[in-house]
Amino acid sequence: QVQLVESGGGLVQAGGSLRLSCAASGSIFSINAMGWSRQAPGKERELVAAITSGSNPTYGDSVKGRFTISRDNAKKTVYLQMNSLKPEDTGVYYCNADIVSISLLGSKRWWGQGTQVTVSS
Repeated sequence: QVQLVESGGGLVQAGGSLRLSCAASGSIFSINAMGWSRQAPGKERELVAAITSGSNPTYGDSVKGRFTISRDNAKKTVYLQMNSLKPEDTGVYYCNADIVSISLLGSKRWWGQGTQVTVSS
C-alpha cells in the first residue's frame, strides 16, 4: 500500500557530490519523520540523517558538515545532498518514512529498496 523509491545513487570520485531522492507514494494520510541509513558490506547499518515533519534535521557524526537532509512535503519526498564524498561513504543507502496510512490508525515505518553509492579514490 506504500512505496518508497530511491534514486540518485551511482559511482563518484572522492571529493565529489551526489544527491539522493526518495519519493513516497500509495495510501498515505500523513508522513511524520523521514530519514536515511546506510550499510557497507560486512558492517553494521548506521544512521546517516533524519528529519522531522517540521524539517528539524539530525545527522550521524561521520557525515556532519558534509551531508544535508531536506524534504518537500507537497511532493512526499526526502533528499540527501552528499558533498565531499569519501571512500568510506560507500554503501547501500536506504530511505525510510514513518507514515500514517489512509486505512489504518497509527504510524508505521516503511523502507525503500536501497540505492548503491560507490565512492572511488
